[in-house]
Amino acid sequence: MSDPPSTGVQSRIAGRYAVDLGRPLAAAGGRQPAFAAIDVLAPADAGPPRLMALAVASALPPRTAALQELSAAPFDGLVCPLAHGVFAPPDGTAGYYVVCPVPPGPPVGAALRPWAEPALVQLVLRPVARVLDRLAQRRLTHRGIRLDNVFQPAAGQPVVLGPAWAAPPAAFQPAVAEPVYAAMCPPPGRGDGSIADDVYALGVLLLSLALGRPLLAGLADTAVIDIKLAKGSFEALAGAERVPPLIADLVRGMLAEDPEHRPPPAMLLDPQAARARRVAARPPRLAQRALSVARREVWECRTLAYAMAEDPAGAARLLHAGLADNWLRRGLGDAAIAVRIEDVVRESMARRVAAPGLAGGEEKQADMTMVACAIAVLDPLAPLCWNGLALWPDAIGAVLASADSDGLTRIEAMVETEAVSAWAAVRHTRCDETAIRLEARRLRGLLRQRGAAGGVRRLTYGLNPLLPCASPLLAGRIVVHPSGLLPALEQVAAAEGVRAGTGQHPIDAEIAVFLAARVERPMDAELSAAVAEGADGGLRRLRVLAWLQGRYQPGPVPALAAWAATCAAPALAVWRNRTRREALRARIDALAQEGHLAAMLALLDDPAGRQADAAGAEQARATRAALETAIEALSNAGPARADLAARLGQEIAAALSLGALVVSLGLAVLR
Repeated sequence: MSDPPSTGVQSRIAGRYAVDLGRPLAAAGGRQPAFAAIDVLAPADAGPPRLMALAVASALPPRTAALQELSAAPFDGLVCPLAHGVFAPPDGTAGYYVVCPVPPGPPVGAALRPWAEPALVQLVLRPVARVLDRLAQRRLTHRGIRLDNVFQPAAGQPVVLGPAWAAPPAAFQPAVAEPVYAAMCPPPGRGDGSIADDVYALGVLLLSLALGRPLLAGLADTAVIDIKLAKGSFEALAGAERVPPLIADLVRGMLAEDPEHRPPPAMLLDPQAARARRVAARPPRLAQRALSVARREVWECRTLAYAMAEDPAGAARLLHAGLADNWLRRGLGDAAIAVRIEDVVRESMARRVAAPGLAGGEEKQADMTMVACAIAVLDPLAPLCWNGLALWPDAIGAVLASADSDGLTRIEAMVETEAVSAWAAVRHTRCDETAIRLEARRLRGLLRQRGAAGGVRRLTYGLNPLLPCASPLLAGRIVVHPSGLLPALEQVAAAEGVRAGTGQHPIDAEIAVFLAARVERPMDAELSAAVAEGADGGLRRLRVLAWLQGRYQPGPVPALAAWAATCAAPALAVWRNRTRREALRARIDALAQEGHLAAMLALLDDPAGRQADAAGAEQARATRAALETAIEALSNAGPARADLAARLGQEIAAALSLGALVVSLGLAVLR
């Protein structure tokens, strides 16, 4: 059963599984925290837990493709996932969990003892080979075969492979269980690998059980790698120990340095046929004199490649000085590899001549790409080694999820220079160069996108579909799918109140890049504008939230709507008509209480209404200007009117005086 998109607030996984965080299951998760899980739809069972939930670390995202494939069609012999998703207990911290059956017994490493050869063949080799064969048919790998992740129900019963899907491939594998080309990578950078890598781990398991003890116990990973490089995997692990003849012959082939020389799982089902398949591997050619690189004495090509990966700056100086190809030709006597190294250096210099004036950082990147290509020439089995990073291309996403700021800077530069393409071109016989080149170009395009929709965070979310959003606005709530964003923001707004005047918006840069990587339709430009300040930014944020509500969350979100209304206040302030503005504010407040973002958006994002408001404002400005002109004209004509009034007054007074005199004279005559 596959898990539906997480809402970020679920108290059940896939609608039926709950996690009992008070019941941890020691040794059940293969180095991952495991807790008892409950199927709430199944009848109550008072016995021991039959289901467990593996806690997913935020920096170690789970394997999406394997979860989908195996939860849809599980099979025996393997602890397959049943569901995965967010579990948010009412009184605890939310987490992402992978639900699967509890292993049927203790791990085989719990009480180590030497196993007999027939038991190793019947109870370990054949059951595990059968599981690996089925995984290979589905183009999957396990990458978690080790002493603490292989379980035996009871004595005399076949073993069962433990879970390996709740973290990146081989993230918990010790270096002893991995080939050198995987062990030299940090745990998140080992990639899916091939089924031959699982065959290698199975060979280590068989050898450990045959001897009844962990191999190379107490040694650091770097020491394990050094021993394997110096002696070869089988000699390094078996040494002078007495191993049953059949197991020794099988394991010798399973631990071949070249994965193409290891027997496939289907052949291991017939141990005698696998034993008869002996692929002669030519021992490495040793030099007559050693070359000093990274404080170690180098005698052959693979060790030189590893030393250059440890000290890339020193390796660049070594290549520019011609010391590496000179030693290869004269000390090791391998002119063919020396010529290829010369070609790598020559091509690097030609690119610099074609692009003169490189800055210091660009020149260093060119050197790192040159070193990566030289390492691939010296050891075609080696991973991409770029500026101190060793990783496989399909693990870039997992490395990004767990990288610190320095690691992010280096990966960003690696993607920008498309170093993966140059590396693949050198070892094109061992990889799909075209597919790698196209993917490198796609990642570079995402990285070069400007604004909130691009950059290294876009790469991180795009390459890790189950990586939760890291926005601090979510306050620890886990959101891995856009459908979970509005419920989580609603919880935040309800718990902490509307953040008026704080400058916090419900969509920050982290949420914007998360949505850009996860939504189905392109929203890059809109999301970049949504993190801008001002009236337009507030309106764009409301538009994004309204789209999310219409697409994923048709229910009301009143607390978030109130938060969005507060943040969209600048968009309301552009309305000039005071009566209209107050009416809009009252209506938006009412809609916010109902929790419907689309209706709020329709009121604010009203081109016709805003055009009418602008026209009314323009008419009001014109009327005011006319009135001001009339008033000014009246003010300027005041003195002239005063003089005229004075003259008219004098004339009227004179006329009245003359009239009075005439009347007086007339009356005198009449008397």
